[in-house]
Amino acid sequence: MADTAADVQHAIDALIRAFGEHDTTAYFASFSPDAMFVFYTHPVPLPSREAYRDLWTEWEGDGFRVLACRSSEQNVTFPAPDVAVLTHRVGTTVRDSTGTVELDERETILFRRRAESGWIAVHEHLSPQSITAC
Repeated sequence: MADTAADVQHAIDALIRAFGEHDTTAYFASFSPDAMFVFYTHPVPLPSREAYRDLWTEWEGDGFRVLACRSSEQNVTFPAPDVAVLTHRVGTTVRDSTGTVELDERETILFRRRAESGWIAVHEHLSPQSITAC
């Protein structure tokens, strides 16, 4: 289990680092093509990585950019073989057409271990904690 936990933590750290650096190639590579996304800022669930990537591209067209990301209160559980669940608090600094915003959110990311790709995110659910304009 120690190797499994370390491998999952590596996948978590890589995903968070890529997001915080606005490294879209590495960030989207952290998700399975069939991953599903539920964001409180979007009216419907996004049924695939491609759908999320399309939305992200729209956001970028409006000036969106991730400036920083901080993860805290991480809890990783293993509810089934080859399944890991991360819950954490996410502090994100973003820039958009209105300026710079600090987001304080709760997030759950479900990971699956796949033989060909190791641990990969297959579901993300984001909820607000609080939002403060800078």
